Amino acid sequence: MAYQPTIGLEVHVELKTKSKMFCSCLNDPNEHHPNVNICQICTAQPGSLPVINKEAVRKTIKTGLALNCQIPENSQFDRKNYFYPDLPKGYQISQYDKPLCINGFLKMNRKTIRIRRVHLEEDTGRLIHEKGYSLVDFNRAGIPLMELVTEPDIGSAKEARKFAEELQLILRYLGVSDADMEKGQMRVEANISLSQISNLKSQVLGTKVEIKNLNSFRAVERGIEYEIKRQAEILEEGGKIIQETRGWNDIKGITVSQREKEEAHDYRYFPEPDLPILHLGVADYLNEIKTEIPELPQQRRERLMREYQLDEKSIEIFVFNKDLGEFFEKVVSELEPHLPQEKLLKLIKLATNYIITDLQGLLQKASITDEDFLITPENFAEFITLIDEGKISSKGAKMVLEEMFKKGGDPSQIIEEKGLIQVTDEVEIEKVVKEIISKNQKAVEDYKKGKETALQFLIGQVMAKTQGKANPEIVRENLIKILTNK
Repeated sequence: MAYQPTIGLEVHVELKTKSKMFCSCLNDPNEHHPNVNICQICTAQPGSLPVINKEAVRKTIKTGLALNCQIPENSQFDRKNYFYPDLPKGYQISQYDKPLCINGFLKMNRKTIRIRRVHLEEDTGRLIHEKGYSLVDFNRAGIPLMELVTEPDIGSAKEARKFAEELQLILRYLGVSDADMEKGQMRVEANISLSQISNLKSQVLGTKVEIKNLNSFRAVERGIEYEIKRQAEILEEGGKIIQETRGWNDIKGITVSQREKEEAHDYRYFPEPDLPILHLGVADYLNEIKTEIPELPQQRRERLMREYQLDEKSIEIFVFNKDLGEFFEKVVSELEPHLPQEKLLKLIKLATNYIITDLQGLLQKASITDEDFLITPENFAEFITLIDEGKISSKGAKMVLEEMFKKGGDPSQIIEEKGLIQVTDEVEIEKVVKEIISKNQKAVEDYKKGKETALQFLIGQVMAKTQGKANPEIVRENLIKILTNK
């Protein structure tokens, strides 16, 4: 029997603020010493009162606006009641029926994923399990945690992964979070149900199962794929799916049952009495936040295609690596603006190839934003122009780029100092070509018998004789001309 998966995601994101959500403690979840960034508020000492972090609210609204959400006039915080050792108050300050952002969407290619809500809460502490006992680190307790909930519009594991990857990019472009999944700054949970294809018209959805502990994009995809397969096998055998929460075991590649799924009433939500209602429907306030929203990933893709006619692979590299993309655009701006369109596009393609391959190879784990990055956009544009004009060979170009990377400097000066100027004088090249032909008669005969490799051998010999300085195209043309007596 055929089944259609219905998937919704819940994504938790640690916001990048100086202080925690309801106190002035440092927001530093990577602090290695336990229980350093704590105070009476985030450890729930009697009589302590929370104060709302204005910047966290602003960053959440900024995210909501970037995701086409509506911002209600009023929003409030609620108490979500449950007991767990890493929750010192016995409840979590969260949001229930009046979140900061509602009814948004994210377009991915031709698919639109609706976003039900984006709300704000405080993170819990961190449990460290040892043999026979557990330890609690409250450094993370109270860190601003933004939660985004999608509608069940996702139809496959790959689509879920793509949504999570695109969301991470958006968060980084907005500067609201580094969203590093390895560091727990972005955590994904998936709700999955299966429906019989025959029931789709009647909108009969299957029982929902939640998967937690999806701490990488690979885990998101693998976890959902496994759960779809698990549920399908149970249904095929005539069994029933239990509504529950399951954890993802990345080593075994399986989901494991953790507990029966809680409903909203299990948490006994009620308005947080120590915090005021937020009045957000102020046009000036929202317009001010809107002006801070930069060009987002999808807008950038469209513009890079429109302005520079790049291929999709190059665009994705420049969108994913924002700093590299900005460097590319600065290089293009340094190219001669009055060039014919065809010539300019040729230079743009050449610049793209050298930035993505050679320059990234030199950078490895470094970045063009590092203080010791010495290549200016102006010098890189000149470097590309020299290659296009045939003043330097591809081999020489690599040497020049390495020198620019190590010491900076003008590429023309480096070429002159190292004697790398490419020989383009046809008379001089023809002289060397004739010499190589006279010394390699076997290769000449092989070429005349139709062996193309013989021609490549002769080209290599000429290049070696000229120490790589001869223009290889001119060498090739001369060899063919002489060997065919044309």
